[in-house]
Amino acid sequence: MEPSEIVEALWARIEARDWDGVGELLAADLVVEWPVSGERIVGRANYVRINAEYPEGWSIRVLRVVADGDQVVSEVEVPHETMGVHRVASFWTVRKGGIKAAREYWTELGSDPSPHWRADLVEPLRQAD
Repeated sequence: MEPSEIVEALWARIEARDWDGVGELLAADLVVEWPVSGERIVGRANYVRINAEYPEGWSIRVLRVVADGDQVVSEVEVPHETMGVHRVASFWTVRKGGIKAAREYWTELGSDPSPHWRADLVEPLRQAD
């Protein structure tokens, strides 16, 4: 599979709760950084477990996947029944047919309010954007 196809398959398998399938796409020594929460996930098993243990009620909607060689970027929306809508911009490194590393920026829509000083320069972003 091409690197972009691996990332697309990752999101599809996460959506399907196919945790063994997710693990097949990851290097054993995977490192994923989450700068927004200040966390680093080390190892395939930990990444799979974090996703598998996330409270149910969510779905995945892939908005886009862009690739340049072994570097892949995905933008994904993750609505949750009780926790709101999250978006994640993920920067993946794919090597030898598996995901080796990532940096993911998770945020909840609307959680970072627009400052008052630029109110006359912007307009609200619709939820579907």
